Amino acid sequence: MNKKIYIATVGDNCIDLYDNTGEFFPGGNPVNVAVYIKRMQGNSSYTGVVGNDKFGRFMVDSLSKKGVDISHLKVLPGNTAVTHVEINNGDRILGDYDEGVMADFKLSNKDIDFLCSHDLVVSGIWGMIESDLYKLKAKNVPIAFDFADKINHQISRIALPWVDYAFFSDDFSKDEDIKNAMKNIKKIGPKIVIFTRGTKGSIAYDGNNFFEFGIFDCKVIDSMGAGDSYIAGFLMSLLNGESIEGCMKNGALSSSITLGYKGAW
Repeated sequence: MNKKIYIATVGDNCIDLYDNTGEFFPGGNPVNVAVYIKRMQGNSSYTGVVGNDKFGRFMVDSLSKKGVDISHLKVLPGNTAVTHVEINNGDRILGDYDEGVMADFKLSNKDIDFLCSHDLVVSGIWGMIESDLYKLKAKNVPIAFDFADKINHQISRIALPWVDYAFFSDDFSKDEDIKNAMKNIKKIGPKIVIFTRGTKGSIAYDGNNFFEFGIFDCKVIDSMGAGDSYIAGFLMSLLNGESIEGCMKNGALSSSITLGYKGAW
């Protein structure tokens, strides 16, 4: 039996709008992680902002139905963020991003206190909180952060010193180049650096050893949310005291579930 885990997610949310079909789904890295944590019987919250439009109402309703704590989800006048998406043979192709009210997202002191009441805080590269991470760290809450493929981005440079578990994605680089990058990233501060590599699986580095894990075979319907599912599975296992290899295995398993349906969740 897993111990009860409380994970805070914070930052960006968006509506994933599939231009070729007109379908739309709730999404955004922190939002997705929050929902996947619930799928794995953990407790999660989401802190962010939506607009007072139909997409904002849809996001609030969708998260409520999944049981995510949205007590710190604010509604502001304006449009909810939208990401335009196309699917090509199961692979998501991201188009234009309309930021909407996310451009005005700021953490309040009450938000920070709320986030720090959890076992772990999760955010990402577009979450708008990189300049507040030091405040969370000052309260001794562990931080996980999804840097996507933005190793050298300015946001990454600001965030990395305060992050405990740093997630990156890279489907194309050589193993040797990735491992060298992981060594350099580890020196900046994270306890564990993790690279997801699509069909090549994942690599993790704790400063002493590299760990590798493959994938679970599955039918791919839509890759939207696959990386976020991996992060959720990894972190849930980590907080349950599993080995790095066990965390990677459960991350891959979680990802394989999400790949089997359309939309992130």
